[in-house]
Amino acid sequence: MKLSRTDALRPDPQRRRWLGAALATGASAWGWPALAQPASAAAEEAKAPPLPAVGSVLEVPAIDLIGGGHFDPAKARGQPLLVYWWASTCPYCALQSPFMDSFWKAQQARGLQMLALSIDKKEADAVGYLKKKGYSFPAAWASPDWRKAF
Repeated sequence: MKLSRTDALRPDPQRRRWLGAALATGASAWGWPALAQPASAAAEEAKAPPLPAVGSVLEVPAIDLIGGGHFDPAKARGQPLLVYWWASTCPYCALQSPFMDSFWKAQQARGLQMLALSIDKKEADAVGYLKKKGYSFPAAWASPDWRKAF
């Protein structure tokens, strides 16, 4: 039996069943891990405590700075304090940090206090990133224990 051109283009029904079964198996296997994923960021945010009101006093605990030094909240009292949260793996921070460093350099003589807090999992990641980039703003690694106190 000779196949016509249209017969050669027509998919084999048995092959279609096998592909459909494979696709269904793959989709169901892929779906199970999705059910085990943590709650969405919005759900986690809903459980978070409310943010402080604008203009309220924020009590920042003392912390050792990367590269030496110490942030003493008593010395910052009564002056504007910029608290900048960042991470070495954050793409937005990579874009924003140069501007924060420029702002710090321009405003520190006018009394601005700044504390850049790294939320990296390891202090070595924060130290390496600051060294590589050469930022001059006062930075510290916010350890999980320190964050609980905050």
